[in-house]
Amino acid sequence: MRAMVLERPGTRLVAVEHPDPVPGPGEVRIEVEACAVCRTDLHVIDGELAQPRLPLVPGHEIVGIVDAVGPDVAPSRLGKRVGVPWLGHACGSCAYCRSDAENLCDAPQFTGYTRDGGFATHAVADANFAFDLDPDADPVALAPLLCAGLIGWRALTKAGDGKRIGLYGFGAAAHIIAQVCVWQGRAVHAFTRPGDTQAQRFALSLGAVWAGGSDATPAAPLDAAIIFAPVGDLVPAALRAVRKAGIVVCGGIHMSDIPAMPYATLWGERELVSVANLTRRDAETFFPVAHAAGVRTHTTTYPLAAANEALADLRAGRLNGAAVLVP
Repeated sequence: MRAMVLERPGTRLVAVEHPDPVPGPGEVRIEVEACAVCRTDLHVIDGELAQPRLPLVPGHEIVGIVDAVGPDVAPSRLGKRVGVPWLGHACGSCAYCRSDAENLCDAPQFTGYTRDGGFATHAVADANFAFDLDPDADPVALAPLLCAGLIGWRALTKAGDGKRIGLYGFGAAAHIIAQVCVWQGRAVHAFTRPGDTQAQRFALSLGAVWAGGSDATPAAPLDAAIIFAPVGDLVPAALRAVRKAGIVVCGGIHMSDIPAMPYATLWGERELVSVANLTRRDAETFFPVAHAAGVRTHTTTYPLAAANEALADLRAGRLNGAAVLVP
């Protein structure tokens, strides 16, 4: 197998070759067709998420074909297209797992963080966390749904049923969830980096009713807002943008510190909540919705060897939609 490997946080990925991995009990091996590049990959590679397993193959939005199965995995899974998300394993026995909250598992494993991911030609995954996908769909188009889509969907469900919704940071997740919101009949307000007119035009092309900089104020208070950008300064801005009893959801796994703010910014029964990881139930509910809504992912493809360039483009905000590596 060929892979792009992180040897030390804060450094470029290195191209390596290894013997093909062998799936263990309860595992499948996947020949990777596509792996999207997520901002969480940046947090891991840049050292903002502590203690990754090193050396590490990043990547947790994997689409591929099962080409080997471990002991006790049904041979019928061979040849199936599957997707592997960020949550790569849950213990199944802790209090959170037993209460349908496996996203908060006390002993989890995370794809591309504590177990090798999909910036490679092959990856090994827990068979229970490899979702069956449409065999006729485009694997490049599917890949961003495995995290940007799933985390965006979980954040949207946390945001409630409000009709006026703000999306802060119009990247991979927002461009997917904006399409779902429009299909649901919501009015999407897209907040981008100040002055990023290209991203604002992109949001409007997907059905947003308003697009502007994150320093702008919408014409009327929002029912809810989701913050996808990892910028703590956006929290008080979003709280000021929502109405009384409005909800602000922080959708990222990492965010810079939230600045001190007057209590009045939160007062009025406004709610501030976070989203942590995802569950298999999220996938069961999201993929049918994405299909019904006709979600189209906008992608820029890169060869596997250009993973560092894809990461640099994401870091610099040069992408509309998602970057996807194609081995």
